[in-house]
Order: sequence, then C-alpha cells, then structure tokens
Amino acid sequence: MAALYISDLDGTLLTSGQNISPKSLEIINGLTDRGMIFTYATARSIITARKVTAGLRVKYPVIVYNGAFIMDNSTGERLVKNIFTERESAEIYRVLRDNGISPLIYSIIGNTEKFSYIPSRLTRGMKAFLDTRKDDPRHRPVEETDMLSGEMFYFSCIDEAGTMAEAYSALKERFHCIYGLDIYSGDQWLEILPNAANKANAVVQLKNRLGCGKLVVFGDGINDIEMFRAADECYAVENASPDLKAAADGVIGDNNSDSVAEFLLKNDLQKIHKNP
Repeated sequence: MAALYISDLDGTLLTSGQNISPKSLEIINGLTDRGMIFTYATARSIITARKVTAGLRVKYPVIVYNGAFIMDNSTGERLVKNIFTERESAEIYRVLRDNGISPLIYSIIGNTEKFSYIPSRLTRGMKAFLDTRKDDPRHRPVEETDMLSGEMFYFSCIDEAGTMAEAYSALKERFHCIYGLDIYSGDQWLEILPNAANKANAVVQLKNRLGCGKLVVFGDGINDIEMFRAADECYAVENASPDLKAAADGVIGDNNSDSVAEFLLKNDLQKIHKNP
C-alpha cells in the first residue's frame, strides 16, 4: 500500500520568506507527477495556503486551520469539518471577554468563511496580522452583538502573554488550545479549536480516506507534536522546536534548504534503486 506524505507549511516546507523555493517546487511536482501521494497540513486557511504554495501541484485533499477542515484543494469543498456548538462558542467568548481578550472568530456564514472582529478592540498584533490580509474576503468587522455568528470553528487571539495565560489555563482542558509565539512576528498567540480539530485526527482521517498504508509527516512547531505521534514516521526540520525534535524519528535540514523536498527525492530514489 502507498505511503502518504504530509508536510506542515510555515517553518517547514516554506522558506523564511513564506514561499516554496523553485527547487522544492520542481522536485515535489516531479515526484507527484510520478505518483507520490503528497499534501500539506497547516494552520492557514486554504485561501492563504494557496497563495504561499503557488506553483505546487497538490492533487490530494489538504488539511487547514490546524485540522478544523480537510478540503478538496481544487474545488474548495469541505470534505471534513469540525465546528463548535453554539454553547461552546458562547463559553469560550465569555472566558476571553472576562480576561480582557477580544478575539478573531472564524466561522462559516452562508457557506463562506469569515473572520469576525471588533475594530475598536484590536491589539497591535491583531492589527499587524490583519494588515497582511488586507484584500482577504473573509474580513468581517462587527459590533460585539454580531460576533457569535454562523458555524464557528476557530478563535484566534493575539495579545500579551500575561493577558492570555489565565484564559489558556481555563480552556485548555476542554478544547484544543495552541499557545505559543508566532514564528514570523514573535507575537504571543492563543488559538482555540474544537477538540476534534487537530492535525493528528486529520492526518489519520486522510490516510484512511486515501487508503494509504503508511503515514510520513514533517513539521517544525509544537502544534505538530500530536501529528508526529499519529504518524508511522515523523521528521523535524533543523529549525524546529526542541520538543518537536525530541518527538521526531529524525531531524533533517532547515526550512531554507529544501530539506523536505530533498528528503522525498532521496527516499524516492532509494525505492527506484531497490526495485529496478
């Protein structure tokens, strides 16, 4: 049975310039054209993931929003979705508000993804984040009464660590929470998703969906640890967090050295050599 190869994007497959190098594009596209089953799992939406993976021919479903959705990369259809109940969303929003945190809330409204926020309560980090998405059709500035709308699946908070620590402690036992520094800006983030929405569940679901016998993954951050534990083989890039390296079967080169692509090519060449 075939192997399924899944890579994280930021800090792993992407360079520090938030793109895929021409060399990696050539290698991976060539391998997928020869039949390799390759895709990615990312915290990004499919909208921003498509931008940073421009030129990459991904023929298989992709995992976005840290596992909230598995999507058809060509059509944008949500093949699997994990969302909060209305009661869960209200509870999370109450905890955040009680701690002085105003989040970005991602939801499906009329079958369209939106992120809602209160413009007057944006932190410096949130403003900087939104500035990178000025033309994003998901923008939905609202009053507080309209924040909890649609099918909600992701709460994203960018604030001071001291401000968010208590909220993280209050929510982490009931929900899938990711609390760490952004690799580009260094800002403190708190991300809250449904428990079922994680990369570990998503990669296993996709492996089963595609009928693959082996799962090989690549990553760099703490949000990849669960995915590593669910895989048959897992490899951290050299720039990965120490915790992820400790959980890996091996450490490859850094994200600016085409390391994932080179690993895949070497592995493919070894197969050809074994089966002339």
